[in-house]
Amino acid sequence: MNILDTFSLKGKIALITGASYGIGFAIAKSYAEAGATICFNDIKQEFVDKGLAAYQEEGIRAYGYVCDVTREDQVNAMIAQIEKEVGVVDILVNNAGIIKRIPMVEMSAEDFRAVIDVDLNAPFIVSKAVIPGMIKKGHGKIINICSMMSELGRETVSAYAAAKGGLKMLTKNIASEYGEFNIQCNGIGPGYIETPQTAPLRVKGNPFNDFIISKTPAARWGKTEDLAGPAVFLASDASDFVNGHILYVDGGILAYIGKQPN
Repeated sequence: MNILDTFSLKGKIALITGASYGIGFAIAKSYAEAGATICFNDIKQEFVDKGLAAYQEEGIRAYGYVCDVTREDQVNAMIAQIEKEVGVVDILVNNAGIIKRIPMVEMSAEDFRAVIDVDLNAPFIVSKAVIPGMIKKGHGKIINICSMMSELGRETVSAYAAAKGGLKMLTKNIASEYGEFNIQCNGIGPGYIETPQTAPLRVKGNPFNDFIISKTPAARWGKTEDLAGPAVFLASDASDFVNGHILYVDGGILAYIGKQPN
């Protein structure tokens, strides 16, 4: 087989959670360009409709589903519907996530649990739902969207860091438990990426914007397109012996101590 053919996703069915926009949408778009059929969900019909319109504008036929990924009953129903309408999922990207930036001593246990529920419990629930089909099919790829907070702490993100750290270890455990069934589970850890959510932080003169650029060897924020190649690689046959790995796409932040003060 030609090496480039190993990166093809032709004939594969990919489910990307929370992929109406942002990072999830960019990954789904790259999968479609590589030949995959795209399925995605969001929590409300209006978000699904906006996502479907965005995919259509890109010339991509996508299948959208309303599903709360923290609800096991809804996830199981969605997977059954996908298998009936599209086929058995080959590739799962656990992308749906939230963050609440609140100092730890001011954060309620309810808010902490809400972040853990979406960012950690949901990937467990969705992965659990697709693994049986992958076992029967004889192969599968699960990609968890981790974070630099899988490795580092920072002010106001105690719940998010706890969830993403747990997601890193869930990734390794799925790889350990299901590797023998030709299922690979890896993670992508994005750095600071240009998305609608980060737009207010990226205003020139904003101290946080200057801080991120100074801490990044690439000296810029990442673009959603920067995640496309790594995401296709981890979803393709080219990564069949890569398992339990977190691929950080961060412009070098985790490798860098920062500039020496003048």
